Amino acid sequence: MRVRVDPEKCQGHTLCAMRASEVFELSDFDGHATARFDEVPPGLEEAVLDAAATCPEQAIVVTH
Repeated sequence: MRVRVDPEKCQGHTLCAMRASEVFELSDFDGHATARFDEVPPGLEEAVLDAAATCPEQAIVVTH
């Protein structure tokens, strides 16, 4: 599974980092998220899917 955050959609709500802090990193400047990995590490897939489902801007892009 691959994950990325669309920088045009992310508004810095930080919900993704609350759901999967191992995968999402927040900017100290504006709170916008980026994915720490292109490939989701084993065991974190469910947390990434949960984060994607809770993103109000639908900025998290997950591909299989």
